[in-house]
Amino acid sequence: MSTESQQKPAQENQAPKRTQISEIGKMALLKRLFEGTQYNNSAFTKFEGRIPGKAGRTKDVNNFLTVQKTMLEGIDFDLTYTPLKHLGYKAALLALGSIYAKCFNPASLAFSLGLSARFCVEDIEELWMGVLAACKEHNIEKLTLDLGASMTGLNIAITACGVQSSKLMATFPAVDNTCLLCLTGNVGAAYMGLHVLEREKIAFNKIPAERVAEYVQPDLGKYKYILSQYLSPEINPKTTEQFKEARLFPAWGGFITNGLAAAVKELCQEHNVGAKIYLGKIPIASQTFAMAEELNMDAITAALNGGDDYKFLFAVPVQEHERFHKEFPNVDIIGHLCKPEAGAVLVTPEGAEITLRAQGY
Repeated sequence: MSTESQQKPAQENQAPKRTQISEIGKMALLKRLFEGTQYNNSAFTKFEGRIPGKAGRTKDVNNFLTVQKTMLEGIDFDLTYTPLKHLGYKAALLALGSIYAKCFNPASLAFSLGLSARFCVEDIEELWMGVLAACKEHNIEKLTLDLGASMTGLNIAITACGVQSSKLMATFPAVDNTCLLCLTGNVGAAYMGLHVLEREKIAFNKIPAERVAEYVQPDLGKYKYILSQYLSPEINPKTTEQFKEARLFPAWGGFITNGLAAAVKELCQEHNVGAKIYLGKIPIASQTFAMAEELNMDAITAALNGGDDYKFLFAVPVQEHERFHKEFPNVDIIGHLCKPEAGAVLVTPEGAEITLRAQGY
C-alpha cells in the first residue's frame, strides 16, 4: 500500500480547520473578507446619490432612507440549526426589505458584528458569503463591515440605505382611511418552520451524551417549504420596479418581520387610522395548516403573530382597485383601512370583530 493511501483515511477524519481571529488579527481578517469583491471597506467612501436610469444613464436623487436592524443570538436566531451562510443572507434581507417596502432603491449596507471567543475566521467567512450573495442579488453599490467583541455570542447590526428621486416620490399618494390592504404572499409558514427546528433541537438534547454518535438526522422532507421560509426567505428585487412600470404606487409599505398584526398596527399608529383584516382573505399555505394541526396550534395565530415572514404589506388607494388587481394579480387584498375609532381588528367570516394584538403594542 502506498504512503498516499495510508495517509488518506487520517486526512478524512481531521476536523475542519479553525483559525482563531487573534492569529491573524482584525484588520487582516477584514482585508481577507473583502478580497476579490467589488467593495471597498471604508466608512468614508463618498456616496454620489445617483440611481440608474434608462440606457445606462443615471439621475440625481436627494431622498435617502436609512433602516437600522439588529439580530441577537439566542433571541433572533439559533446557530444550532441555522447555517451561518443562510444567516448572513437573511440578515441582509432583514434591512433591505424595509427599503423595498417604501419603494426606494437599495444602495448600501453596513454590517457590525459582535463576536464571542467561540467564533473563528472560517465562521465569519461563511457568514460573509451569505451577505455577499444578497448584495450581488440586490445590486448593492456599497458594503462595509466592522468587527467587535461580544460576551453573548453573535450580535449583528445592519444599516441599509436606499435612494429615490424627489420627482417620483411627489407622485406617491397619501394614506387615508379608505385604502386597501394588500399582502404579497402567505404568512405563518416561517413560524411553523421554526417550530419544526425547535422540536428537533429538543429531541436531540434529550439524547444521552454516550449515544450522540449514533444520532441519525431525521427526514424533514415533508417540512421543506416551511423550513425554507424560515431559514432562507427571499425578496423579489423587482418589487420597486414593478410599481414604477405600472405608475401605480402604494400610499404606505411595510416589511413583515414581527407578524402581520404588528405591521397593521404600525400603519395605524403612524397615520392615525383604523384597519379591518378579513380572516378569510389572509393567505396561509396548506403546509402551515398541516404543521399547526400537528402541533395542536392555531394557524391564524401563527399568521398574525408568528414573525419572520419577509413579506410586504401595502396600503393602496381604493380608487386604484381594478388597476392594482390587473397589474399585481398575485397580491392578495386582505382588508382595508377605516376611521381610527374602529381600531385595528380581525373580522371573522361570521362578522365578529376581534382586536388585533401584537408584541410591542
